Amino acid sequence: MALFSSLTPVFIAIICVLIGVIMKKTNGEKEKRDTKSKHQSRPWVDEDLKDGTDHPLEEEEGDEEWQGLEESVAHVPFTGERYSEAEMIKRSQTFYELLNKRRSVRFLSDEPVPREVIDNVIRTAGTSPSGAHTEPWTFVVVQDPDLKHKIREIVEEEEEINYKKRMGDRWVNDLKRLRTNWIKEYLDTAPYLILIFKQVYGRLPNGKKKTHYYNEISVSIACGILLAALQNAGLYTVTSTPLNCGPQLRVLLQRPANEKLLLLLPVGYPKKDATVPALTRKPLEDIMVVM
Repeated sequence: MALFSSLTPVFIAIICVLIGVIMKKTNGEKEKRDTKSKHQSRPWVDEDLKDGTDHPLEEEEGDEEWQGLEESVAHVPFTGERYSEAEMIKRSQTFYELLNKRRSVRFLSDEPVPREVIDNVIRTAGTSPSGAHTEPWTFVVVQDPDLKHKIREIVEEEEEINYKKRMGDRWVNDLKRLRTNWIKEYLDTAPYLILIFKQVYGRLPNGKKKTHYYNEISVSIACGILLAALQNAGLYTVTSTPLNCGPQLRVLLQRPANEKLLLLLPVGYPKKDATVPALTRKPLEDIMVVM
């Protein structure tokens, strides 16, 4: 009995240690599951695309100073176009009908497209609003066949991994009905590739960094205007966001570290035998709420 009493504290200590080990192991496995769950729940998020407004890049950071825009901007009189109600309705309906014909086309012809048209649609995209008018976009136009093919090689290599490993069964199955895969022939055949980079920060004439507020939102708006301008010009594209390709394409195209790839657009005319999925769009009552 005395022996048992003397050993009791030892047994209690051992039991406490075992419980601690078990709890630590359980918590560790839970954290791993949570981390894995978080990672798998958003497989489409490319680390290279995150907005850097609140989290400046570590690249080229060092002890460099940031500087805002100090000079005052003059204001000038402005008079906008004013149409009659009938003309407004007509113009809005006509523009809707034009944009409603827009489709994502993956079968593009190699037929040449006038370069001036490309210049004009990018000028149009450059009219987009941006945070503090920082205009944080760079449109890289690629027409060289060899360079286009190198881009295709990079994209297809990463996209095959995306489809087989990164994207997950649900995403891949959702894409099956659209008959898409990692083969991107249009990157070779389209007469132009437009790669849109967001500038996470800018450079002032004195070399200091300039904050680009809401850079991803600003560039996304410019991309929307670009899509409308392409449709207006009778050109077609497919919005491509090649996951995990940004850094390689940035290096290939010799873009600086403050630029991150947001969108890749092959641009051209549809092939004569081109097809698109028979999709429908949501009706107005499903996308608009009037309060």
